[in-house]
Amino acid sequence: MELHSTPPVHGGATEMPEPDVHVVTSTGLLISAHSKFLAAASPALESMVYRPQKRRSSERKIPILGVPDDAVSVFIQFLYSYRCDEEQLKKYAIHLLALSHVYLVPQLKQRCTRALAEHLTIENVVDVLQLARLCDAPDLHLKCMSMLFKNFNALQETEGWKFVQNHDPFLELQILQSIDESESMKKRTRRRRKERSLYKELSEAMSCLEHICSEGCTGVGPRDMDRSKVKGPCSKFSTCHGLQLLIKHVIGGCEKRVNGGCLCCKRMWQLFRLHSSICDHHDECRVPLCRKFKSKEVRNGGESDELWRLLVRKVALAKAIMRKREEEPREVNYQKLRGLKS
Repeated sequence: MELHSTPPVHGGATEMPEPDVHVVTSTGLLISAHSKFLAAASPALESMVYRPQKRRSSERKIPILGVPDDAVSVFIQFLYSYRCDEEQLKKYAIHLLALSHVYLVPQLKQRCTRALAEHLTIENVVDVLQLARLCDAPDLHLKCMSMLFKNFNALQETEGWKFVQNHDPFLELQILQSIDESESMKKRTRRRRKERSLYKELSEAMSCLEHICSEGCTGVGPRDMDRSKVKGPCSKFSTCHGLQLLIKHVIGGCEKRVNGGCLCCKRMWQLFRLHSSICDHHDECRVPLCRKFKSKEVRNGGESDELWRLLVRKVALAKAIMRKREEEPREVNYQKLRGLKS
């Protein structure tokens, strides 16, 4: 069977030369074409067009096999006009992606990749994933893996996954390993986020402790604080208020702390120790027990367990970051004001 119609040329000349090459499909269909158009659009077809023939013949044939005839026709049409409507893409995107990869047509490959990503479903995601691997389409591969991660329970009921289990154990192992790595990464991310939140809370507690012991807040302050002046809530009142309750508990005389059985007293004691490890002004610091903890650390030669040293470093870093962020808006505004012209 021979298809005599030549693919349309958008913006081309009114008179076209006679076709000098035929594209042969899997069913034996012949699609007439022009070698110059094919060679200009595809480096792979260019090498096939100008490859020396073993037999002298005026008829040149280029086989494009393994895909439906209509998909080959749409592919040849794209090589002429660089156009392909949405309906054709939706119907033949898988075949066109394979052809665009084999024959090195990046414009068509990009369009097919986007089309397949937009119409990705749980039923076809395994097939598209295999094609993305073969055709070196990393964006499409990432999109498929993302859908697999989110819908793995539903994926296990599909025919595509059952086929992979029976015929492609390597791909099955790769998918399972990727899902396991993704879950592990999510757990690490949640743990790190929780740790950062804890370090931030502790750094705020250190700032509030210095604020309470040097200036005083709503209910607790140094002995020389003017009690007649009622202080309003500070900027970190939620943390500061909780810290004041702890201080009141310790000052009020706890019966359990004598035997070391009060968790509130232990927590306050650890906060005092943490402040002493971070504080750089022990001689002038007004926080209770600051110099005592520092002297004890000096007597012990600065020895402490690794977890405590790590905690001190993390809290000190979080405190420095918070201080920098608080200072940044004023610096940025100052720079903007300097840039204004009078």
